[in-house]
Amino acid sequence: MVEENERRPMDIGLPTNICHVAHVTYDRFDGFLGLPSEFEPDVPKKAPSASATVFGVSTESMQLSYDSRGNCVPTILLLLQRRLYDQGGLQIEGIFRITGDNSEEEFIREELNNGVLPEGIDVHCLAGLIKAWFRELPRGVLDPLPSQQVMQCESEEDFVKVVRLLPQTEASLLNWAINLMADFVEFEDVNKMSSRNLALVFAPNMSKMADPLTALMYAVQVMNLLKNLTDKTLRERKIASSQVGPCDNSSEGEDGDVEEYNQEEMYTLEEEDEDDDLNKEDEIIKVEEESLLSDEHKPTSESNANDQTKQET
Repeated sequence: MVEENERRPMDIGLPTNICHVAHVTYDRFDGFLGLPSEFEPDVPKKAPSASATVFGVSTESMQLSYDSRGNCVPTILLLLQRRLYDQGGLQIEGIFRITGDNSEEEFIREELNNGVLPEGIDVHCLAGLIKAWFRELPRGVLDPLPSQQVMQCESEEDFVKVVRLLPQTEASLLNWAINLMADFVEFEDVNKMSSRNLALVFAPNMSKMADPLTALMYAVQVMNLLKNLTDKTLRERKIASSQVGPCDNSSEGEDGDVEEYNQEEMYTLEEEDEDDDLNKEDEIIKVEEESLLSDEHKPTSESNANDQTKQET
């Protein structure tokens, strides 16, 4: 009987006295998020990144460069952006939404850590690395902003005012990211990525909140912030392009006037040169006539001298 009882499977009853302790999520880059401290020793730590010098470090310890708009940002971002544009990423459907291959991304991280960006990289992998760079910052780009003020923003003007509170480094990074998204929205007809779609995929990478539930609500507001700023940037570009047109035409007109003036001046100089040439020709003719006259007088004088000698003899 004892042996039979030992062989019988254990009956597990229904759970009782249930309470919600914590909300835990898993991220493939950062591991478990929101895990209680008592469970942390049982979870293996994430292995250190092979590209720790360019990912997951503060911008203060990175090589910085200026973009075309004067933003001082890490050189790696400009390198990834240039390669993404050169490979036609602006016109790839679902860019920044479709994830790249994980193994290829890890390989590129190692190469970037060595200061090399390999050729022939998938555009989705390049776009994913840009998002990963923002996501793995020690402090999110928008974290310096008071979260309550961000949550209270209801209009574009409110978002513009609140982002003015950012320090210079974070402000440059945000401006670079907004212009990056605006570049892709200009090709929305091809890549199917509107300002809302791009704001949706970038929002989770721009801030870090300890409480996942609060982070979800905050990410929605961050998405609204990114969308409003991107739309504002696109409007400013259209206004600037419409204002540049007449200026270019006027400058072309001025250049045309200068060219006309130069041509008239050239014709005047040519006429003066022709007059000078004619005067020189007249002088040459006069000199030749004088020489001819002198030559005509020389034989007569010689003949007179001969006649005189003959008479004397």
